[in-house]
Amino acid sequence: MDKVMNPRVMLITSMTIFGTLGLFVRNISVSSGELALYRAVLAALLIAGFLLVTGQKIPFSKIRKEVPLLLASGIAMGINWILLFEAYKYTTVSVATLSYYFAPVIVTAACPVLFREKLTGKQIVCFLMSTLGLVLITGIGDLGGGKDLLGILFGLGAAVFYATVVLLNKFIKNVEGIHRTFLQFLAAIVILIPYVMLTSGVTLGKLGGMGWINLLIVGLIHTGVTYCMYFSSLKELPGQKAAILSYIDPLVAVLISVTVLGETMTLWQAVGGLLILGFTLWNEISPKN
Repeated sequence: MDKVMNPRVMLITSMTIFGTLGLFVRNISVSSGELALYRAVLAALLIAGFLLVTGQKIPFSKIRKEVPLLLASGIAMGINWILLFEAYKYTTVSVATLSYYFAPVIVTAACPVLFREKLTGKQIVCFLMSTLGLVLITGIGDLGGGKDLLGILFGLGAAVFYATVVLLNKFIKNVEGIHRTFLQFLAAIVILIPYVMLTSGVTLGKLGGMGWINLLIVGLIHTGVTYCMYFSSLKELPGQKAAILSYIDPLVAVLISVTVLGETMTLWQAVGGLLILGFTLWNEISPKN
């Protein structure tokens, strides 16, 4: 039972923590690029310490051919974070998160092109209904002006790059979860350093005490610890069960947005969110199970 429960508990815990990300990001007064950089640096340092303490070495000789894919996925991850943090600035956490969760729909649409997988009738219905959900979030109801729409577009952009990370990872076969995560963080750092220097520059001096606390939580807990828990649990759980439990993330984010942050959602946005989450979830569920 422990062997079955532990990975499940790890995934539930990691998804719950992921769902609280927007709450902490709102309290860190640096640019999105800076925040993404510090997040990657803190997480990479934490994982490097863990690898040193446990005596784990990255088998570069075995994974040499996959290093370009790891670098590309790390770069996509860094851009994904920047766009998601920008989305939080322009719209509510719930709407940004629901827009971001369009990523599985993008993966479904891309797989037939990249992997020659045939779309089933069910997948086509899920794609169309999830797209309708996105239209409802962006185009109907009182969005509060152009800022909300811009936030939704940033969230959708983040979804595109998250889908890119997922698709690139499908080509990476010989790298373990924690090694993969560490190398992806290093790649994200490489691309984020010049981006930050060319845009906002380093403004850590502006952070107050609460800003530093929130930054450390986002970097060490939401990224370092939680990503390790997430990838470790994925190795032990069936893909379908992992996919279903991953929907804890957006549900927690919406609850926090409405109850803690006091943000509102229109009726049409709520309907759109239900369509996106409901049909992407149905797409993951096999009739046999």
